Parts: sequence; C-alpha cells; structure tokens
Amino acid sequence: MALSLVGVVAVHHRIPWFPSSNSNSSFLLHRLSPPLSILRFPAIRASDPTNAPPAVNQDVGVDTLRRFVELNSGNWNGVFYQFDTHGKVLNRIRTRLAASGYGEDQLLSLIQTLYIEQASSNTTISGSTNGNGSKVETEWEEYKIKETNMFTIDQYQQIGFFPDHKAFCLRYQTVGMLENVLRIGVLGEDDIGEEFPKNLKLPSYRPSLVCESCLHYLTGNVRTRAFHTMNPKGFLEMLLIFVEEPTQGGERGKEETYICSHLDEGGEVESQSRLMPFLGHWKGYSLTKRSGVYGSTVVKADTKASLEVDENGILTQDIISTTTTSTESELVTTDVHWTGTLTDNLISFDGGYSITLLPGGMYMGCPSNASKSVANSQSFHLELCWTEVDGRRRQRLVRTYDAQGLVVSSTYFYEVKV
Repeated sequence: MALSLVGVVAVHHRIPWFPSSNSNSSFLLHRLSPPLSILRFPAIRASDPTNAPPAVNQDVGVDTLRRFVELNSGNWNGVFYQFDTHGKVLNRIRTRLAASGYGEDQLLSLIQTLYIEQASSNTTISGSTNGNGSKVETEWEEYKIKETNMFTIDQYQQIGFFPDHKAFCLRYQTVGMLENVLRIGVLGEDDIGEEFPKNLKLPSYRPSLVCESCLHYLTGNVRTRAFHTMNPKGFLEMLLIFVEEPTQGGERGKEETYICSHLDEGGEVESQSRLMPFLGHWKGYSLTKRSGVYGSTVVKADTKASLEVDENGILTQDIISTTTTSTESELVTTDVHWTGTLTDNLISFDGGYSITLLPGGMYMGCPSNASKSVANSQSFHLELCWTEVDGRRRQRLVRTYDAQGLVVSSTYFYEVKV
C-alpha cells in the first residue's frame, strides 16, 4: 500500500491488539492549515478581556490535563463514519484506539495509537479463504497520533473541557489522522497515493478549520467524537464521527452496537424522522468556558429552547439564556429566534446557519457560508447535539471564535424535554 503522507508509520497486524502503554513516541502530522487569523471572526461578549476572571493557580492547569488524560485513557473499540453535508453515510470503518498517560504533572502526556481495519484489495475478499483453505484474516494498520501535552492542548488544540460532564472540544491544524482512516479503511492495499482517488472524498489539503467535539452517552460508557471539516473557502466539506466504547477484551459492547445500529441506517430514513427527536420544548443549563487548559467558567446560564414546525414546513427555533451578573443583583436574558426550512436532512435557517440531521439522534451545525459570515461581521460557531435514545435528555457542545480566528470559548448544554 502506497501512502502519500508524511509522518505516518503503518504497521500491519493480522489480529487487532493493544500494545503496552509505555511508549512515549510522538509523530508529527504532516499538513498545516492556513492560519485561522485570515478568517476575521468578531469577538463575543464572553471574550472581553475586561471581564476576564482572575489568574488561576498553575495546579489548576495540571489538574485539568490529568483529568483529560484519565478520561481518554484505555482501549476503545469503535466505528468511524463519514457523512456528506446532507447526512448520508459515505463510509463506515472499524477502529481500535489505545490511549495512556506518560509522565507526571506538567510533563504529563496522552499517548494514542489508532488501529484501522484495512480494506481488502479488489483482488481479495475479506473473510475469504486462501490456497490451503484457511480463512483470510482481517489486517489492521497502526497510526500514531501526535501526543497531547500541556503545551499542545493549550496553544494548538485550544481545549474546551468539561470534566464533570465528560465533554470536550479540540482544534486540529491538520486532517492527517482523518485522511489516513479513510485511505486505509476504504482504499487499503489498493491506495496508490492519488490526491483525488476515485470513489473516495477526502478532506481538503489545506482546510480552513477542523474541530473535534466529544460527548459521552448519559446512560453508558459510549462516546461520540465528531469532526467538522471546512474547506479553504469556509464551506462545510464533510462530517466525520467516531463512535467508541471502552473495552477489556477486544469485543464490541452492547451499547456501541446498539448506537451504531441507528447510525447505520444512513440515508434510508426520511428527514422528518430524523427531525422528530429535536422537536418540542427543552429546559436546562449551560456552562461556558474560555479555551485552553487554564480556562475557567465564564458564564453559567439557565436555558430554554424550542423547535417547532408548522403546517407549511417552516421551522421555528427559539433559545433563551438567563444569566446572573457578577454582582448577582441583575438577571440578563438573551433570546435568539430563527426560522428555516428542512430539505434532504439539512435545516437552513434564515440567519445563514445550517444544521445537518444525522441518524442516531444527532445533529451538527455550522454557518452555511463561513466566509460570508466573516465578511458581514457575524458570530461564528459550530455545534454538536446528541439526544438520548428515549428522547427525554440531550447534550450540546458549541464552539465560538474571536476576531483573530482563535477559539474564544466552548459551551456545554444539558437539557431535558418538558
């Protein structure tokens, strides 16, 4: 198999396995995106430096990193999904992830190795037998992910972390990992390193933005890690999702299998069916934190949200947030009202924001045209929403950017249907 990527070590394994957790190797990803500062995003209220909280103790940053490493450590079985901008499943690839901590205190790092099920060659059928009648075993390729440490998580990945809710957002400068999963899992041994391979859509060579949002299922150990990828012109290119569950013996868990069964429905379910989990009235709270490992809570708010559709198919969304001022003597209420339409699993709001409805009670949102939003000095944010199977509870993550194109804040929402 030929790869056109630099900084990748590919190793074949006949049987998926997890190595010792003592390795401290780091591998540089190969592609750097253009500086996000070329996209001028207006600062939101929470980013006003005059309202910045007092400096925090260094130990707060160390504790945040430690909790992040603990949350991600272990062996994870998973499935990787590639969706187009209208929520259609393009590819489905099995993965394994081995993650562990290395070092202590400010020198602590998260070391991760991703194992990707390699697609069979066009001349070989997975599960077939070889010449002596024995079954051809699945091959897995190993991909070393760049280590996460105090410096990278704060300066490059600009973490937004909510440890009590097992939720986080990260910024990526490259698409190296995502492209490798697709190349290995779809092309496999037939990959000859083409920049634009047939029957496979890859992320842009120089994406304007790559953001990971992670939520854990409220009633189990399954998590979803969802990636927005936007092309150099600021348009959404594709949506990529890992659904993973911690494992001890290498077998898929019941929860992961159940959730994946909903995601596997692909584009077979009508838009109205995907919309149903989000309709109605919701009530809960939100927590907003500044980016970085030293980020502290900026805003706590009570939230109310509703999404309704009328007889003409017009969608109306209202989101109300109520916060208390620093003196706790005054309530500040913000009301956002949007209307839009639904076409082929894509909600297009009049304000220039789009939501892609995904199977499994998920949706992902972003500007319809980021470059236009920036030119008009409009706010820019990305969103992931995951609703429980029973439809009574949901979580949302929202990521916001400032005028220099750097992450300002991340907001976690927990809401119940009323």
